[in-house]
This record gives sequence, C-alpha cells and structure tokens, in this order.
Amino acid sequence: MSDMQTPVNLLIAFYSRDGHTEALAKEIQAGAEAAGASVRIRRAREIVSRDIMAKSDGWIENADRMNALYEAPTTEDAEWADGVIFGTPTRFGNVSSELKAYVDSMGGLWFQGKMVGKAGSTFSSTGALHGGNESTNITMYNFLAHLGMIIVPLGYADPVLFEAGTPYGATTYSLNGNRPVSDKELEVARFQGKRVAEVARVLKTLR
Repeated sequence: MSDMQTPVNLLIAFYSRDGHTEALAKEIQAGAEAAGASVRIRRAREIVSRDIMAKSDGWIENADRMNALYEAPTTEDAEWADGVIFGTPTRFGNVSSELKAYVDSMGGLWFQGKMVGKAGSTFSSTGALHGGNESTNITMYNFLAHLGMIIVPLGYADPVLFEAGTPYGATTYSLNGNRPVSDKELEVARFQGKRVAEVARVLKTLR
C-alpha cells in the first residue's frame, strides 16, 4: 500500500434503529483512524413522522440519542471523502429507506462524476441470522457501481472473516434486539475500516 503519510478522508454514512449498525460503524471508524484516515461518521435521518416511529418501542428514544451524537450526512461529506462506507439494517433483504434517501440525494455528484474512482464499501445488520445481510451488502454495490466508485469487499483477507462477517462487508444480527454485537463481528468491522482506508489512499494517489 502507499505511504501512510498521504492524507485520506473517509465518510461512514449509516442508518441504525436499535444501535447494532451503529456499533459496527463505530468500529469501522476506529479501524480507519488507526490506519491514519480522517473520518466523518454520519447517521441518515428518519423519513417518517414521530407518530409512526412511536409505534415501535424504542425507536424515538434511539433516534434522538443517535441524532444528538451524529450529524446527518450531506453531499459535501461525500465530495470531501476519498472513500465512503455505507451501512444499513436490512429491510426485506434490501437497503433501508433512510439510507437510500441519502444515496438518492447524490444525483448531482453522480452527474458531475465527483465520486468516480473513490473507494466504496458496505456493511449491514439483520434481526435474524441469515436474515438478508449478504444480499443487503450486495444490493448496495449497485449504487456504488453507478457512482463509479471502486468497490472494496473484504474477501477473506483477514483470518477473522472465517469466523464472522461476510466477504462482502461486516455484518451482525440482533435476534430482534436480544443479541449484542459479538467481539468477532466488531473485529471484522475494524478490519474493514483499515482495509478501506488503505485502498482509498492508493486510489487517491492514482486520481
């Protein structure tokens, strides 16, 4: 990889409802910063009313807590970044509406080619084991490709991938809030942050 002295900026743009995707995002941030990256971590905002949110236990409380901690992602954040790591809980094996709304706001950047050649990677969480985390990560590859980003999968580039996560990106499952993120899953997330930082640094020198 290229010289670690080359500055590199990463954006982690995620949505989380109960904190599991958030936990992965924070570990990705830690791994990226350990690799010398400057990181902006941002939480996509709700697109439904608080009346709707109130129908799900804890949604409003968790949203208020996280929104106080993390700014909403902007297109300026994406333009600033040399790499973007998108994270979402799965919704029927697909991306949450909240994260997708942020991605859909990037049309201007797409039109101007502002994201071409930057690193892109994904992570996700599900309520149940085998609940669609791999398909959700792969689905996000679609908009990375349309933006012209260089997709950065994990493969099995670190031994921890034989114990947790997926070759497409870090994952966890919550058993509907009853299971915490495991140490191995957090280790995968840290590795993802490091890997994307390293690849983004190389790509930046080429751009």
